[in-house]
Amino acid sequence: MGNLMGSWRYKEPSTVEECDSTWETDSESDEHQPGGEEEDSGISESMSPAEAARGGEQLEHGSPQFGDMMESSTRMKRSFYAAKDLYKYRHSYPNYKEPRQPNEYRNLRFYLNKIPLVPDGIYIEEILTKWRGDYDKLEHNHTYIQWLFPLREQGLNFYAQELTQDEIKEFQSTREAKRRFLLAYTIMLDFFGIKLLDKNGNVSRAPNWQDRFQHLNESQHNYLRITRILKSLGELGFESFKLPLVRLLLEEALVEGTLPNMRHSALEYFVFTLRQHAQRRALLRFAQRHYQPPENFIWGPPKKKRIPASISTGTRVGKNEVVERSVAKARSPREGRNNMEREMEDMEERKSGEWKMAKGTKMLQEGRGRVDIEEYIETIPL
Repeated sequence: MGNLMGSWRYKEPSTVEECDSTWETDSESDEHQPGGEEEDSGISESMSPAEAARGGEQLEHGSPQFGDMMESSTRMKRSFYAAKDLYKYRHSYPNYKEPRQPNEYRNLRFYLNKIPLVPDGIYIEEILTKWRGDYDKLEHNHTYIQWLFPLREQGLNFYAQELTQDEIKEFQSTREAKRRFLLAYTIMLDFFGIKLLDKNGNVSRAPNWQDRFQHLNESQHNYLRITRILKSLGELGFESFKLPLVRLLLEEALVEGTLPNMRHSALEYFVFTLRQHAQRRALLRFAQRHYQPPENFIWGPPKKKRIPASISTGTRVGKNEVVERSVAKARSPREGRNNMEREMEDMEERKSGEWKMAKGTKMLQEGRGRVDIEEYIETIPL
């Protein structure tokens, strides 16, 4: 009855703006842009629920048609489908149904090697021992990903069960399940051309990055997999692992140019899996500095409302007075830039490995065999 009452109180968001609270805190939207002049980098338009429904499957961010539509549009739009999906994830799925009984926790039992994934009949230990580096199998098998990275929502493999809150708690308190989950994560990172560096989730290019990045840039269905992996990391206790991965993918897509086809999915989906506003803002500021053409960047603060030049009584307000009034209410541009620089420096320190565990990093750098990675995972406090 409690869940039913909760569903009555829940108001379904109907616009992108209602789904995205990234810029609502800390008066961040009042700051001037780093260039000195105020820019309209906000959400100029958004797709309505009706437009999203008409788009259907083409709104999947892995869809080439969707990417082409977004890039070729004279005025780009945020996807309501994507914004609503990530809103529900970040808010722990309002209207969630009653949990199943503990003995039906199939995701946990799978990770404890007690049941195989369905329909293939493969146990987790077989995947961890035999699938690493088998890129053809990882690419063309489409039933394992829902078992390796479970979510609180139904995926394409209807044999896989979605997580529940009680199962998540059990999973997070089960060391063996978490150990295997991290090993599965390193297998997928290697498949993408990335390696895990330390206990904070920092990542870097793997030795095989050139071939794997070329494949990743061309196989856009893997962007759906990355979104699932990011969500699953957050559900199962590894929220801190998201930021380093998304930052690396943004840098490769926008700065290095190795993953140009990924940039829209990274900004529309990957960034918005992060639950902390400050982390999303820092990533979006970084992206805005490198996005081309800059006028098409639509993930920044909402457009500011202009103060009218006159009030209803007919008294004219001078331009200087308007500017002074606006500046008095906002933090200075310099302060905004300093905050941004501090956040980006913090992420740079993470990326450069200031917080590496020497033993774990050495193991990963010397080789990527299963034994070394298992020993490395054992050093991570779970």
